[in-house]
Amino acid sequence: MHIQSVVMRDVPSEDRPRERMVQNGAQALSHAELLAILLRTGTRQESAVHLAARILRECGSLHNLVDMSLEELTKIKGIGTAKALQLKAGIELGRRLSRSTQEERMTVRSPKDVADHMMEQLRYLKKEHFVCLFLDTKNRVIAEETLSVGTLNASLVHPREVFRAAIKCSSASIICVHNHPSGNPAPSPEDIQMTKRLVEAGELVGIDVLDHIVIGDLQYTSLKEQGFM
Repeated sequence: MHIQSVVMRDVPSEDRPRERMVQNGAQALSHAELLAILLRTGTRQESAVHLAARILRECGSLHNLVDMSLEELTKIKGIGTAKALQLKAGIELGRRLSRSTQEERMTVRSPKDVADHMMEQLRYLKKEHFVCLFLDTKNRVIAEETLSVGTLNASLVHPREVFRAAIKCSSASIICVHNHPSGNPAPSPEDIQMTKRLVEAGELVGIDVLDHIVIGDLQYTSLKEQGFM
């Protein structure tokens, strides 16, 4: 017990992020300090803060860390399965919290509502994810589903998959959303063509496609507003 108290006393204040958080609040902590709290412990060679700082350096950025899989995280020296799970759980909680105020039957009034709802979920992803929001007759979101994960520059979606999901949840209309990993939300010719196919299919089954939103990095484009549908 005596040895432990001496060690803790001699640890520099910057390596005691929990104490700094208590004294100054979470907003005062660096990315590395916040990560260190999630990690809880370091290794025999490194404190939790030093380990967290090295993780950020090896990832290149906080954005890259968000998108890393468990397998990728455990390849980092000092990160075992338990620490990787702690990080993934913390990241997922942050994502859910950022959307929690909108998740209870969000009513869509404009493309910005959709972009605000989906931005943090999609903007960091390295592959295209095609998501459908399913709406009731009052434009309230009743369900949300990722229907396709594509390559870096293409997302393959078939109308039957979209409308099978829409019919399953008794949706009156849908809004399509997908991200561009480049950060540029300008729709590609393929995006426009796919949207037209979905609109035509929706007319046949009686489910309106209200819009298709392309998410970039803190930017978005509405194909409806741009006159592509």
